[in-house]
Amino acid sequence: MQAENRIGYQTIEYKTRPWIMASACAVGPREGQGPLGDCFDLVAQDAAFGQDSYEQAEAALLREACRLCLAKANIGEKGVQAMVGGDLLNQIMPSALAARELKFPFLGLYGACSTMSEGLITGGMMCDGGYASPVLCTASSHYATAERQYRYPLEYGNQRSPASQWTVTGGGAVLLSLPEALPGTPMARLARGCIGRVVDLGVTDNNNMGAAMAPAAAATLCAYMDDTGDTPEQFDRIITGDLGMVGSDLLLAWCEKMGHPLPRGCMMDCGLTIYDPSQDSHAGGSGCGCSATVLSAYILPRIQRGEWKRVLFMATGALLSPTTTQQGESIPGVAHAVIIEGVGAC
Repeated sequence: MQAENRIGYQTIEYKTRPWIMASACAVGPREGQGPLGDCFDLVAQDAAFGQDSYEQAEAALLREACRLCLAKANIGEKGVQAMVGGDLLNQIMPSALAARELKFPFLGLYGACSTMSEGLITGGMMCDGGYASPVLCTASSHYATAERQYRYPLEYGNQRSPASQWTVTGGGAVLLSLPEALPGTPMARLARGCIGRVVDLGVTDNNNMGAAMAPAAAATLCAYMDDTGDTPEQFDRIITGDLGMVGSDLLLAWCEKMGHPLPRGCMMDCGLTIYDPSQDSHAGGSGCGCSATVLSAYILPRIQRGEWKRVLFMATGALLSPTTTQQGESIPGVAHAVIIEGVGAC
């Protein structure tokens, strides 16, 4: 029996088209120096953000992003019926610490760098099913916390490979609501979601996230096209989360091999957008905060202004852990996609 809101095997459709009422983000100083510096709501003066540890700094950045988002929507903190989100660290502690202060009902998610899309899919289903509204969807990361957990402490001063990416320091928040449930004009609306499969082609280099994630991104994108019959030409942009230079080229190659060639001109990667090449980020940006902050600061405002009418936003995640990496395990990848439309789109 086919689920009522299902299209094909992996794609869901939101009958109510939940509204995106507001978004906000807070980032570190390096991100503020990049091409999107003027777009971010808050740029910290230092990576510690006045906290005793980088983990606490990440939680503080996320907390500020949430509060800024609610202020834009002109609702109090008690108006949020659920917060869904996560980060890169063990036990998603920065998200838990932020939720502790905000006191929202909290569902912690872990999809590595795919968490922002995962949160939007989950939050959208909660609104669409009538279980909660409004729902706050969040994600965060921090360069120092991720490097310490997954690779080496910064004090080690290890040399980074050309394929490595720079974990974004920042947190983003997006507020979803049932249509017309809140006053104000929405930024955009959620139309569909495509839940990705875990794909693993045997990549073991934990400095090459793009190669690990690209096959999963191609699998999700092709699954969505097969489920719906949509083509790349029906989107103003197909946006990936943090494939970087290596992963973006591999995505194009994999999609062509799978029978869904992509025009390079319609593609955008958040990891290639947030930093300037002069900032020496090597293959680009990465981290949960990469797609979350670019979505909030750059993508949603363009949809709200009518510059883009329909985009496919697909955050991508490498599902590795320090334990399995040290045991020689390969790196599984996953990618989740959401279709975001302008409010006036058909």
